[in-house]
Amino acid sequence: MQFGIFTVGDVTTDPTDGSTPSEHERIKSMVAIALKAEEVGLDVFATGEHHNPPFVPSSPTTMLGWIAARTERLILSTSTTLITTNDPVKIAEDYAMLQHLADGRVDLMMGRGNTPPVYPWFGQDIRQGIPLALENYALLHELWREDVVDWEGRFRTPLQGFTSTPRPLDGVPPFVWHGSIRSPEIAEQAAYYGDGFFANHIFWPTEHFQQLIGLYRERYAHYGHGTPEQAIVGLGGQVFMRSNSQDAVREFRPYFDNAPVYGHGPTLEEFTEQTPLTVGSPQEVIEKTLTFRESFGDYQRQLFLMDHAGLPLKTVLEQLDMLGEEVVPVLRKEFAALRPAGVPEAPTHASLVARRG
Repeated sequence: MQFGIFTVGDVTTDPTDGSTPSEHERIKSMVAIALKAEEVGLDVFATGEHHNPPFVPSSPTTMLGWIAARTERLILSTSTTLITTNDPVKIAEDYAMLQHLADGRVDLMMGRGNTPPVYPWFGQDIRQGIPLALENYALLHELWREDVVDWEGRFRTPLQGFTSTPRPLDGVPPFVWHGSIRSPEIAEQAAYYGDGFFANHIFWPTEHFQQLIGLYRERYAHYGHGTPEQAIVGLGGQVFMRSNSQDAVREFRPYFDNAPVYGHGPTLEEFTEQTPLTVGSPQEVIEKTLTFRESFGDYQRQLFLMDHAGLPLKTVLEQLDMLGEEVVPVLRKEFAALRPAGVPEAPTHASLVARRG
């Protein structure tokens, strides 16, 4: 079981003092958070990709390459890579380069994103979002596995005798997760290729994601990759902790109430009841996270969102200390004890190389 954090890289005003970090400060804080994640024993750091304010991570490979040079163990990932508006050839080359620089500590999550204007900014039509996601990934999949590619599709110029460089490290492409919050077509795509499926288990009720993950598991087995229980599933989640749950609620409430996404809507109490958000003590985080297995079955990756809504860097680093010292060790032990022998661990570069051999 892999545990880690993901960030969307938002630049949000702190509602408690009115301060807003600069883009430079926010970018530097994301790096500090990644380094802290490795320090406290987490497995994964993932960054989103956005091309509009108030977000800063427009170039994930640049940031992850810098972090790779300053870490030794951390798996570097995305949350997500925009498969619809990026050229698959550029994705193939950029992430293969990052894979070499990080000695294989790279995977990535494909997604369509949630910002409609990004499509025309990059010359695409949002009405073609699903066909773009399917076709572009089909090309990317081939570019990483065939040394010479001939290709013709609907959305880009044809390729003739093309070789993307560098080739994937050890002849093994980065592992791919397909991320979705609403599209059964993406669950089907992940199942077809035998890739991972990441349900960004944050804003919507459990029942919604149960349907998507159930579909993915069923179709994973249909395509002959293994049993439904052997499908590779990742989940998101949100937490805010203090030793005393009342202190956690009191401190987090102004951030929740003013957050760009869910602020000025349901109350904090309503949101924590209906979604995976946990605001409370480390023990409460442990207990709620363990219920995810009951809802979705055994899974391979758990990522938490912790640096959103204007929380200051000092607070986020404190949260990571608690996550690494008090929460994840218990979750590792509990999930390992419950996992049946036939359920695989999360893929890594080493395991993929061994399987290929």
